[in-house]
Amino acid sequence: MAEKFQGFDFYDLDSALSEEERMIRDAIREWVEEEVIPIIGEAYYERRFPRSLIPGLGELGVLGANLPEKYGCAGLNNVAYGLIMQELERGDSGLRSFVSVQGALVMYPIHAFGSEEHRREWLPRLASADAIGCFGLTEPDYGSNPAGMITTAKKTADGWVLNGTKMWITNGSMADVAVIWAQTDAPDNPRGIRGFVVPTDTPGFSARDQTGKLSLLASDTSELALQDVHVPDDALMPGSTGLKSPLMCLTQARYGIAWGVVGAAMACFHEALGYSTQRIMFDTVIGAKQIQQVRIADMLTGITQGQLLALQVGRLKDEGKVTPQQVSLAKRANCHMACEVAREARRLLGANGILVEYSAMRHMANLESVYTYEGTHDIHSLILGQAMTGLSAF
Repeated sequence: MAEKFQGFDFYDLDSALSEEERMIRDAIREWVEEEVIPIIGEAYYERRFPRSLIPGLGELGVLGANLPEKYGCAGLNNVAYGLIMQELERGDSGLRSFVSVQGALVMYPIHAFGSEEHRREWLPRLASADAIGCFGLTEPDYGSNPAGMITTAKKTADGWVLNGTKMWITNGSMADVAVIWAQTDAPDNPRGIRGFVVPTDTPGFSARDQTGKLSLLASDTSELALQDVHVPDDALMPGSTGLKSPLMCLTQARYGIAWGVVGAAMACFHEALGYSTQRIMFDTVIGAKQIQQVRIADMLTGITQGQLLALQVGRLKDEGKVTPQQVSLAKRANCHMACEVAREARRLLGANGILVEYSAMRHMANLESVYTYEGTHDIHSLILGQAMTGLSAF
């Protein structure tokens, strides 16, 4: 098997990172090497999320790491946050998905749109992993078109009644709290999409595991059902004001993905490069063959481009200049790159590439889901096309 991962930095990106950013990256890298890599293959094969890792994630401070310290979060900049996502997904996309959902899709909306009571009640617990959250936006028939959701929130004298179904919900089966998006019938905002903070032990709320997956096997993926779920008035996130609010959450998640998939690609490249210098065929190592060196060059080029893209979008985000369209480009480009790298790494490994003891095919299968969720590759193409032409193709 390959030697301990040391990273690939062909363009000396370390020189563009601060000492703190490098230290954070290296700390998460070491944790992934020691805690994740030894167990993730077995967890994937057994189709289970490795819950034993959750306390460590809380102790590391990676949950909602770019949110304010006053709520128990690490208060890191967005580049440091991105580097954390990179290293976690180098372990597995399911692990990064857990952290991304907790931070970008649960903690971020509570911080951005929730009341101060919501923030003080939930953010410290979510940051420490004392509580787990999930994000209920996607529905069985309304994935790429969240505006068409049919989950409803009906106003009552003392609160709201939620009814509907959500699908493809990461962390759903183990969540303590859900951020649920629904169409409301409020007189001042008819058919307006609003967000609600819903404890999962509320009567009428249920979750069941999504079965039949061939990807993200080491991830908790669920279907949520809301049947006459009564919540008080203060469950409504007062700052949620229509479809723009959940889309802002998706931009946060997409940003983390743009970094995370670089880590998955790095893991595949590291494995393939090591294998190419050890595997002997026709009396020489396969790394000495032209066809494999072309593969290695292509993988290295893609990863380097992805690293540069992620770093620049991170700097723009830290400066408050980033646009959702720029995040879309980074998510789209880096997911495509990572899928290509994983596939070529799997092919370089030959028959061994399909074994769970190697990581390439696990990453390859996972990345097909990452390519699709938080906005499919094609949806991001249309976002960019609209940005350039001013014309909507949706």
